[in-house]
Amino acid sequence: MALTAGIVGLPNVGKSTLFNAITKAGAEAANYPFATIDPNVGMVEVPDKRLDRITQLITPKKTIPTTFEFTDIAGIVKGASKGEGLGNKFLSHIRQVDAICHVVRSFDDENITHVDGRVDPLADIETINLELVLADLESVEKRIARVAKVARTKDKDAVAELTVLEKIKPVLEAGQSARSIEFSEDELPLVKSLFLLTTKPVLYVANVGEEDVADPSNNEYVKQVKEFAASENSDVIVICARAEEEIAELEDEEKAEFLEEMGIAESGLDQLIRTAYHLLGLATYFTAGEKEVRAWTFKQGMTAPQTAGIIHSDFERGFIRAETYSFEDLDKYESLQAIKEAGRLRSEGKGYIVQDGDVMEFLFNV
Repeated sequence: MALTAGIVGLPNVGKSTLFNAITKAGAEAANYPFATIDPNVGMVEVPDKRLDRITQLITPKKTIPTTFEFTDIAGIVKGASKGEGLGNKFLSHIRQVDAICHVVRSFDDENITHVDGRVDPLADIETINLELVLADLESVEKRIARVAKVARTKDKDAVAELTVLEKIKPVLEAGQSARSIEFSEDELPLVKSLFLLTTKPVLYVANVGEEDVADPSNNEYVKQVKEFAASENSDVIVICARAEEEIAELEDEEKAEFLEEMGIAESGLDQLIRTAYHLLGLATYFTAGEKEVRAWTFKQGMTAPQTAGIIHSDFERGFIRAETYSFEDLDKYESLQAIKEAGRLRSEGKGYIVQDGDVMEFLFNV
């Protein structure tokens, strides 16, 4: 599934430091605006303890996790929608991602300059959100001008699109995102075709200092970010990008010790990857045999043939059925034979909606 989350934020909020930690790609992290000019793209393994457990029980020759893509997008500044800074280029890069991870500075450090000269998470969020809204408003106004002419001829499709555009425009004019609007099932495909920036799901990433990682509840900046996110039904995770960059360089055993010393059970990166993955409605199914245990990403709601097609188009084209059991049953019964004896192995047909955690073997004939 070629879906990607874009990491955005004002300059010097910790975006590139976070990206370095995610991908170990070494994107330049410098204490000045525009250190990242071209977007950096990196793949990261999706942490999944179920894969470790399946490997333990099946003992394959190799294990392959599923992956997720992050794009580090250069810092946006006020006026980006009008081309300020490197605005137009940045906005076009955001347009190409499927979800937005908005990094918000939630720490004080006089050695790291803030582009506006002060730390104010809500002002930072407002700056970026407003630029995205203004960019969308410009797109909508241009589209209305074109579609309205065709709609006057009573063209059915043009009338439907114009109705949606006129529903979106006043919301954007009020400084609100298009994702705050409730659309009907008929309207959703039209909205999707507009490729608006503010329809993309957003995850807010509060970047704190190391002293706040174990217990961020007393961090006033984090409280502000959480209150704002709750107002638009968005999620927030709290991380320390600088610490995560250090953790990413450690071996698994050292990593566990480091996390224990910091007083946290799980790295912020693992939380970020998993949350961004689910933000896009993604889930995981597994294939498991002696040669290979592998995790596969699919979009929730996909049928068995569609998920088979992720492996190879022939699997979808010649799909017969899928021999299926759940991870929970494997965890409980500990072998395929025991699952069969318990009557928990299922044969699923073309209409089966695949569930997160399904372990599947596809039978096909081309």
